[in-house]
Amino acid sequence: MGVFEDAKDAAEATGKKVGEWADDTKERIGDKIDDAQADAKVAAAERERDATHAKNEYKEDLRKD
Repeated sequence: MGVFEDAKDAAEATGKKVGEWADDTKERIGDKIDDAQADAKVAAAERERDATHAKNEYKEDLRKD
């Protein structure tokens, strides 16, 4: 019975490791998604800032004439 008990323990440990690996992978993917979303928000904010700056410069040029 000792061999079967050892095999059972090894199988349970392997199953636990696989589960932990899956959870870690899921978390890493979620982190990468969060990073990508944050980068997209920053890019959108920068575009809005640049557009506002360009609009304000244009309006200032119109005032000068």
